[in-house]
Amino acid sequence: MATVITMPRLSDTMTEGTVATWLKKVGDKVKEGDILAEIETDKATMEFESFNAGTLLHIGIQEGQSAPVDSLLAIIGNEGEDISALLSGGASAPTEEPKAEVKEEPKVAATAEFKMPEGVKVVTMPRLSDTMTTGTVATWLKKVGDAIKEGDILAEIETDKATMEFESFNAGTLLYIGVEEGGSAPVDTILAILGPAGTDVSGVVANYKADGSSEESKKEEVKTEVKVEESAATVQNTNTGGRIFASPLAKKIAEEKGINLSQVKGSGENGRIVKSDVENFTPSSTSTPAQAVAEASQAVAAVKPFVPAGEVFQEEIKNSQMRKTIARRLAESKFTAPHYYLTIELDMDNAIASRGMINSLPDTKVSFNDMVIKACAMALKKHPQVNSQWREDAMVLNHHVNIGVAVAVEDGLVVPVLKFTDAMSLSQIGANVKDMAGRAKAKKIQPAEMEGSTFTISNLGMFGIQSFTSIINQPNSAILSVGAIIEKPVVKNGQIVVGNTMTVTLACDHRTVDGATGAQFLQTLKAFMENPVTMLA
Repeated sequence: MATVITMPRLSDTMTEGTVATWLKKVGDKVKEGDILAEIETDKATMEFESFNAGTLLHIGIQEGQSAPVDSLLAIIGNEGEDISALLSGGASAPTEEPKAEVKEEPKVAATAEFKMPEGVKVVTMPRLSDTMTTGTVATWLKKVGDAIKEGDILAEIETDKATMEFESFNAGTLLYIGVEEGGSAPVDTILAILGPAGTDVSGVVANYKADGSSEESKKEEVKTEVKVEESAATVQNTNTGGRIFASPLAKKIAEEKGINLSQVKGSGENGRIVKSDVENFTPSSTSTPAQAVAEASQAVAAVKPFVPAGEVFQEEIKNSQMRKTIARRLAESKFTAPHYYLTIELDMDNAIASRGMINSLPDTKVSFNDMVIKACAMALKKHPQVNSQWREDAMVLNHHVNIGVAVAVEDGLVVPVLKFTDAMSLSQIGANVKDMAGRAKAKKIQPAEMEGSTFTISNLGMFGIQSFTSIINQPNSAILSVGAIIEKPVVKNGQIVVGNTMTVTLACDHRTVDGATGAQFLQTLKAFMENPVTMLA
């Protein structure tokens, strides 16, 4: 029977999506786990995976076209199947959400007196996030017949938010795999079975599927622990296009040393890169193919269309989902929140000297923007009303500090969020900002990493802008605009001397932040920035 696939909601703010690329065409065979298309949301371009197998019978939204969430995206069914009844309702007809299915195994008669074989453990698809309903096995690191030790990584599982390593806390032989690579299955369905070598587990499979879960398997439920590796840690191999398997410690050391893991040969299990591989790695002088392509692309001048003199020439560029969302949300913010602005000038001489001393330490690099983020986090703890949200019935004071950092990308602007910024050191802030900004520009950042901000910082100082005002990123109550450091004459101790100053402007929502409150916040921020040693106390 044909299945209707609808435009998915890939982020919490997504109302419509644009099909960037179709990776399948009408008539193609589609397997569970195949990528059907790349869909552009208001925050990123994401791969859309099929949870159904069959033939692609119809494409409802062509490349470059946009449609609301739940519109008819595609129809998958049996080759030659009549889908006229489904098409007659169009995109507005009630559609069935794609459902994850588990591959049917040869059925074995379930018995009421089934007993779990001795030593056999059933491993189910874990719930790895609060919103996860299905999981996809990205990679199996073990195969049927392999001996498993406690602590071995069985597989990498893709959730709705990240790719995570799934670790076994049981020893035995891998007797059965319930979800193949690329396959998806609902939470709590059978993922694998461990036990003594040679044990017949066909009865286990039959009884598990017959009852949804057997009483015996409930009694001997496997305790597992998941090591969370955000999708950023699943490094893509620039040479081969495949995943690079590395331990979390190896990834951290590689990031700190600026080592490209695609150039490192792994000596661990299944070619996994471990700590010693990174520490003993000697960089090659030759550039990677990705670097070569980037250099070549920079060398090629952009071809501009010829416009005859005296003729009017216009070019229409279709608005991306990101651009539409930016326009809608900023208009809502500007016209619903009563903005006002406070500007203050900071003496940056001590900050410049402190940054120079910090960056002289081995493997340490801190930017002025990192110092501003740290100072804001500490100032927000002292002035929680600036770290607030307006609601019609109440004002919410956030006692945690999650700072959003505005990042310019090709299609517009995204705001990755540093969770619990006040608990981070300067070097941790720097590493996290660099990582998230890089992934945001590559459209690899996850929607969950751009949610939950309580305050926002926008910095245009690197473009030479001395001062500017920003529109509040709701539901925040304030946003700080950071300008460039300018060398100019200043008065110190009654003398005119050359000094370095930086102008910052705080945009506030007058419903939650009064003028005096905003001014006190800026005074605290100024004290931290002009005496950076106080941020380390």
